[in-house]
Amino acid sequence: MTYDLLNFDPFKNFSIGFDRMFDSLSEVSKLNTTGFPPYNIKKVADGKYQISFAVAGFDKNDIEVSCKENTLKVSGKIEMPKETEYLYKGIAERAFNQSFKLADFTNVIDAEMKDGMLHINLEQNLPEEKKAKTVKIK
Repeated sequence: MTYDLLNFDPFKNFSIGFDRMFDSLSEVSKLNTTGFPPYNIKKVADGKYQISFAVAGFDKNDIEVSCKENTLKVSGKIEMPKETEYLYKGIAERAFNQSFKLADFTNVIDAEMKDGMLHINLEQNLPEEKKAKTVKIK
């Protein structure tokens, strides 16, 4: 099985100094191969985002959300009693690990569990010197 899911070569022709970013994105794409649990990434407003995970059967104590060096990690594990006997088991309560590479100046604001969904709110706070500016032509 090949893990080269994303090919950024066409974009490298139109960018300068982004080699490390493209390499990082390729590495992260290798980490998120299971697709479990399903999730959405939503743009809430300029610079504000929300990642929502469908985590049916998980309690907030079963899930860990951490952020270090621009990488958001979300993991979950349920300790199931061994004496549980299912006649049918359709809810996949298996352990999971998901990682997301965050852009510079992006912070995790908070996380909330509601109705079987885990919502993680993110915000990007660019300093003034990093925002787009108009250059006067002499």
